[in-house]
Amino acid sequence: MDHIAIDLGGRESQICVRRSDGEITEELRYATRNLPAWLKRRAKGRVILETSAEAFGVADAAVAAGHEVRIVPGHLVRTLGVGARGIKTDKRDARALSEVSCRIDLPSVHLPTHLSRRYKALCGARDTLVETRTKCINGVHSWLRTQLTNVRSGQSKRFPDRVRSKLLNEESGMPSFVDGQLTVVDEMSKQIAIYDQEIEHAAKNDEICRRLMTVPGVGPITSLRFRAALDDIARFEGAHAVGAYLGLTPGEDSSSERKRRTKITKAGPSRVRRVLVQASWTLIRTRPNDPIVQWATAVAHRRGHRVAVVALARKLAGVLYAIWRDGSSYDPAHGQVPHAGEEVKDELASLVGSAAP
Repeated sequence: MDHIAIDLGGRESQICVRRSDGEITEELRYATRNLPAWLKRRAKGRVILETSAEAFGVADAAVAAGHEVRIVPGHLVRTLGVGARGIKTDKRDARALSEVSCRIDLPSVHLPTHLSRRYKALCGARDTLVETRTKCINGVHSWLRTQLTNVRSGQSKRFPDRVRSKLLNEESGMPSFVDGQLTVVDEMSKQIAIYDQEIEHAAKNDEICRRLMTVPGVGPITSLRFRAALDDIARFEGAHAVGAYLGLTPGEDSSSERKRRTKITKAGPSRVRRVLVQASWTLIRTRPNDPIVQWATAVAHRRGHRVAVVALARKLAGVLYAIWRDGSSYDPAHGQVPHAGEEVKDELASLVGSAAP
């Protein structure tokens, strides 16, 4: 079997092909956009890629052509010899990846489905606009402070109207650069509203997202983010594996007889972790009598509210995982999913009844 390592670039990619015995049989540079056709013509082998913007598209083409695919995580490639001794070129990188592939079965990230990628792209587009709008609003706030005045934040989409109303009564009026920022905020708010409608439509038409949204505090964005991040529920052995994947489990710093738990690892998709924390705050405010919220309240009394909210986010991720896996909806009356199998019932009972954060 040939080991085909491709160091991907935006326009051109470097390819190194080795036989199983490690001998290089082919090296070339090739236009990245033509790689699907090139892979289709080749005999089936193992294609090795490093995670990048182009990796999933090339991986799709390789799988369609019958190749075995390995997408190596970016944080691991240096340990495999890429960039060794401070020398990093496309040719050396491709050689290093193909050489290692001949010796070991390389680890690979999950190749997400097209639906998962679409959901991530949609939520990511919204996040980009929200973050840019926030920067514009903060910029206007900073200028207002230099004028010894201020305008309450409130809803972001109403902010331009509040600023304009405030400055109409000021003798100095409003500079053009401030008006320009407010115009940008107006336009972004309109586009964000359009994205919100698209996200809501996608979530309502996705059977898994509809069930996830039966959990209080979980709306279209949270369900879509969670759905896209996990993608294939069979990848995870249980709720703890999901929490670890999302970076919501405590780390550990142990040596010899000393054992110490640290803060959460914050590994994995940060935006999913963030929306789960936001969902936890919403759940605490809106459903104080829910069993899982009562558990979080007990944690808050011992460890503080911030620790409790993160712990609740981890439990919430476990509940969402179990609901997805079982195909049922949230039922707070019993602290479990209705009509669940015994394994899932036991898991949810432990999630709600556990006393450790």
